[in-house]
Amino acid sequence: MTVTDGRLVRGQLSRQAVMRSAVDLASVGGLDGLSIGGLASEVSMSKSGIAGLFGSKEDLQLAAIAAAAEIFQERVIAPALTTPAGLERLRALIDAWIDYSESRVFSGGCFFAAAAAEYRARPGAVRDAIAAQMRRWNEFIAGAVTRAMATGELPADTDPPQLAFEISALLDAANDASLLHDSAAPYARARTAINALLARH
Repeated sequence: MTVTDGRLVRGQLSRQAVMRSAVDLASVGGLDGLSIGGLASEVSMSKSGIAGLFGSKEDLQLAAIAAAAEIFQERVIAPALTTPAGLERLRALIDAWIDYSESRVFSGGCFFAAAAAEYRARPGAVRDAIAAQMRRWNEFIAGAVTRAMATGELPADTDPPQLAFEISALLDAANDASLLHDSAAPYARARTAINALLARH
């Protein structure tokens, strides 16, 4: 019989709750603005309590990236995987991403769009972690394109990485414009552009 340590469970739950606040704060104020003291104030914990959960500021930033990736998986990737492989899955993936950004799962829109803009020219572990997640996302789109090619719904001469790049660029542009202008209209424009892009293929 396995005996669960109550303190361990409480610690894990505390970490999860704190991480959700950390990710949301970082989506608005940036990863660089994320601090142990600021997070402690936000979640009504002591600085020592937050430090005990995460250690250094960089550890906190990396934990926030990992937590954001888990939420992205739940809100975007997992729903798309319930649809048949092919063009239907690719469209489901796009719809799920737009819903994730438009519904403000994170107050600052897409967490990774904000983090990439902040750290794109700053070498180090944080940028590497962000870049890894962005590569995974683009590779997942490219994989969906490849499966649509296999089903005959996209031409055999389609370039999956190129199409994935173009789709991702349109989604990022919609996210940025929506935040800047406080409008949902950019998402409709992105859908129109992506539909036209797929139609050309």
